[in-house]
Amino acid sequence: MPYRPKKMERQVVGGILRRFRNWLPRHGAGPPQDNLGEVVKEPERAQEHCLPNFAGGQHFFEYLLVVSLKKKPSGDDYEPTITYQFPKRENLLRGQQEEEERLLGAIPLFCFPDGNEWAPLTEYPRETFSFVLTNVDGSRKIGYCRRLLPAGRGPRLPRVYCIISCIGCFGLFSKILDEVEKRHQISMAVIYPFMQGLREAAFPAPGKTVTLKSFIPDSGTEFISLTRPLDSHLEHVDFSSLLRCLSFEQILQIFASAVLERRIIFLAEGLSTLSQCIHAAAALLYPFSWAHTYIPVVPESLLATVCCPTPFMVGVQMRFRQEVMESPMEEVLLVNLCEGTFLMSVGDEKDILPPKLQEDILESLGQGIKGSQTSEQINEHVSGPFVQFFVKTVGHYASYIKREANGQGHFQERGFYKALTSKANRRFVKKFVKTQLFSLFIQEAEKSKNPPAGYFQQKILEYEERKKQKKPKEKTLK
Repeated sequence: MPYRPKKMERQVVGGILRRFRNWLPRHGAGPPQDNLGEVVKEPERAQEHCLPNFAGGQHFFEYLLVVSLKKKPSGDDYEPTITYQFPKRENLLRGQQEEEERLLGAIPLFCFPDGNEWAPLTEYPRETFSFVLTNVDGSRKIGYCRRLLPAGRGPRLPRVYCIISCIGCFGLFSKILDEVEKRHQISMAVIYPFMQGLREAAFPAPGKTVTLKSFIPDSGTEFISLTRPLDSHLEHVDFSSLLRCLSFEQILQIFASAVLERRIIFLAEGLSTLSQCIHAAAALLYPFSWAHTYIPVVPESLLATVCCPTPFMVGVQMRFRQEVMESPMEEVLLVNLCEGTFLMSVGDEKDILPPKLQEDILESLGQGIKGSQTSEQINEHVSGPFVQFFVKTVGHYASYIKREANGQGHFQERGFYKALTSKANRRFVKKFVKTQLFSLFIQEAEKSKNPPAGYFQQKILEYEERKKQKKPKEKTLK
């Protein structure tokens, strides 16, 4: 009989960490994000703790935490513990206090997912990574982490600065962590005014900048500019790590596996590499959202996740490779990011997508990325061909939603995939419409009377316009 994780393990994985892609704010990104404000809305708090509403009710962050390793009374092992918290919240209602305790109780595990066998160090490479927590009410929060050795001499233990926020914008929060780290080397007291100013600031719209004024002893007053990327549907991702680790062909096979909602495991040494690569892989699914178990870095205590029979996308540190390989897993794609290889696969990954569309993606990716390109330009170069793939295969979805007099839409599945002239495209779409990726997308489209004016819709309109312009030329040639 195949092994199954214990009920408690499944509850921990399913209840705390689920559906990362549905969580990320992507303004104007398409139907799955229409109810975003409801998803990330904080529970009502005591009046004296409410802040002004900015950018649709979103603030930069909820907490700044410092998580340190403390020796257990019972032995030589260490356990991660929150040693600093801003802000401290008082006078919370009972339900609010219980929610906060659950949240703060889970965070240390994900700041130190490598287990508890630590020893003081004299050198340790700083790492920036992230994790996702799902509360019992469905609200989701991202933890942005910077792990490093604190200033000092002699052997010492690493610590983690962790910012908890409902906003997905990794580049921006990485810069905030730089500022926190710089101030912490002076004094914890210097962090407070900076974070207080940030907490009261308006989260900027795409392409806009917020400037904070901050005083640092011996340096004077500094002005810190935080700019949000103009293209908000990719602001939570950086494809550079994925490109360094894997070939275009391998990335395409990972995409194909994700499109059919299979089980995917990434292995890497560093937390930063794992975190960045898994975010990038999930971002390739835009405008669709991964709706299954999603853990960028699996803590040691949750390694049983890889035995789950349901779809998942998870990252595991290389130190646990043998344990993963020996686990009784069902069909899975196991990606070694250190060596750029697949350690396990189903075997049909190259045959999932229509051949012609695979060629189109590889041709577009292979046109080259110049060294002088910015991170945003690289993101667009990599993401663009995959967006075009969905434009060509399912971009006609809106024409096959028939509406009643009350505006409620009904998707005409059979007519939708029969409208495709290519047999290969039709075979793929008949499978894709059965996935939860597509189901969630189309459910939101059925509720909306008009297609959302987002990035995906823009690309659909551009594609249709090119087809119209192409037809007269073809007639002229005839």
